[in-house]
Amino acid sequence: MKRDEQRMAELRQVFFESAQEILHSLSEDALALEAKGAHPELIRSIRRAVHTLKGDSAVCGFREVTELAHELEDALDPEALPAKSEVIELVLASTDAFECMLAAYRSGAQPAPATALRGRVAQLRSSAAKPQRRTESEPAPAAAGAPQWTEYERLTFGNAQSAGKRVVALTLHLDPQCALPAAAFELGRRALQSLGLVLAVRPHEGDDIAGINALHAVVATDRDAHAIARQCRVPALISQVDVEPWQAADHAAAASVAAAKAEPEAAEPAPASLSPLLRVEAERIDSVMNLLGELIIARSVLQQAVHEAGEHIDRRHPLRGRLADAMAFHSRVLNQLQKSVMKIRMVELRQLFRRVPRIVRDTARFCGKDVALEMGGERTELDKTILDALPEPVMHVVRNAVDHGIETPQERAAAGKPPQGKVRMNAFHQAGFVVIEISDDGRGLDPARLRARAVEKKLLSAAAAGRLSDSEALDLIFQPGFSTASQISEVSGRGVGMDVVRSVVHSLKGTVSLESEPGRGTTVRVRVPLTLAIIKALLFRSGERLYAVPLSSVVEITRAGEADIHRVEQHEVLHLREQVITLIRMDRLAASANVARRRFFVVVVALGDRKIGLVVDGMHGEEELVVKSFDDKLVATDLVSGASVLGDGRVVLILNLAAVAQRLAHFSVAAEQGEARKSASSGDLGVRP
Repeated sequence: MKRDEQRMAELRQVFFESAQEILHSLSEDALALEAKGAHPELIRSIRRAVHTLKGDSAVCGFREVTELAHELEDALDPEALPAKSEVIELVLASTDAFECMLAAYRSGAQPAPATALRGRVAQLRSSAAKPQRRTESEPAPAAAGAPQWTEYERLTFGNAQSAGKRVVALTLHLDPQCALPAAAFELGRRALQSLGLVLAVRPHEGDDIAGINALHAVVATDRDAHAIARQCRVPALISQVDVEPWQAADHAAAASVAAAKAEPEAAEPAPASLSPLLRVEAERIDSVMNLLGELIIARSVLQQAVHEAGEHIDRRHPLRGRLADAMAFHSRVLNQLQKSVMKIRMVELRQLFRRVPRIVRDTARFCGKDVALEMGGERTELDKTILDALPEPVMHVVRNAVDHGIETPQERAAAGKPPQGKVRMNAFHQAGFVVIEISDDGRGLDPARLRARAVEKKLLSAAAAGRLSDSEALDLIFQPGFSTASQISEVSGRGVGMDVVRSVVHSLKGTVSLESEPGRGTTVRVRVPLTLAIIKALLFRSGERLYAVPLSSVVEITRAGEADIHRVEQHEVLHLREQVITLIRMDRLAASANVARRRFFVVVVALGDRKIGLVVDGMHGEEELVVKSFDDKLVATDLVSGASVLGDGRVVLILNLAAVAQRLAHFSVAAEQGEARKSASSGDLGVRP
């Protein structure tokens, strides 16, 4: 009984993973149908996906999904369908319903019945006149023969034989009553991996499996035919396993064939490995990353110890050279390990971009607009931990581009623009960061209107609003409670959104900036680090405290004196090579404020398109830091994003530059010191002892 429960839990996990891909495919096919017009092959693709979802959910016992999928499949007849628009709307609504059902099943709850949706499906089904023909739910024809292996694959088989390995060709036949083909192929691939070296397999993971009822593979193994059958046989999924010694084509006649059929009760659970991919829980990767972080800290401690030991060892002593060589080797291997682990954590932004077409389409239809979407950079990679936090803020920016940015066709025609608006989404790497740009060619933002709106919403006084530059006026978009919408709708107008976008991005140690030109459009740039786990940082001293900032954000370091500082509009600034840079005095964040200095360092850092200067007492060099996050019990401010431990045991605080700039760069000279001390009332950036 325990083995059956374990097998069912494994099947359900496989189903949840494959179901997400099926739902993405359904949405993409429906949008393609809308863009390309009525196309029977697209309908067949949608129908095959629904059929797969129906069979897989039935085996897992998810009745609500099975019933809705069965009714939808029956209604989707490519040869007898009504208007295309009805099909598109129904498929998209069904996709949303399936997602809600799966979310309920994942949490152990019973999903709500989709009564209204099933009624719409019934209407579509009754309006379609179906000819007599075999449906995709009927058994597929018998499997074709072994696949045609490529020349490279055949060469690989021959090389394995030449190396003395036993190479066999396997055919795993699906059970004729199998209702879960995707899971059958998945578990079949896992079983093959345990036999030895898998040299080739068909179909590949992700291939269309419609009409295919056998898995073919060539494996180098030392198992006999009966052992192979026991390992690969899966009750109710894989009923028969054929094992044939593989030989080159000119010796095929001499090959002997052994058909091994194991009894169901003799089946062994398939091992939890996968070829050619290996699925690993994110928690396990995080655990490895934490251990890697501890190794990096240990390296710093070791480097400090070697340095101190070197001071007591004669320069000509051979031990000195051996220590240096061992330390260099250790660092090289650790750097390679770090790169490998980081690459495992990286995933493509394609997972995020796949959601955008549906958002643009639905928002445009709701707002009565015609919008075209262009996308680029989907293969840009980002740490999965950061990617998981981006969908909501990015989708909100996309909705804003369609709702607030793009005009109606009538408004665009009056402005001399084509009726169809454009939204473009792009992503790229930039100096240790990933930049996601969402731009539109809409009406843009008027700084004067934003100032007036801020006064109207009582966020600013008229005098304060009048002193804002155009860039500062655009920044009002990110203030809580601010909205440019004239009326509240399901899409916008409640004043909740862009402030949350900035808050989420800041929590990821990133920045969000905005450029806009009235009548031409708006561009929002979300800039987040590639990873939050390990960073290269610049360390500096202010008072008795060490601070760090990401090295990728540092533009330059310069020396200055009090005579070089000027005051512009109640801000302290430094004139540096044709640029005016706002300054932040780091000593005012701690108890050592107002210490007289004749000369000091200015660390110039970039935040998107802006630059600020951090006034510090001294530089401590560059270090690779393992970021340790604080919880709310230790930190009372968002000015600090984490901490790290140096090799000599000292703790360095890692600044959240976006929060520091937002909180401190706009303070007037008169109020800056009091407000900064208020935010660091405990004397150290809000870090409690």
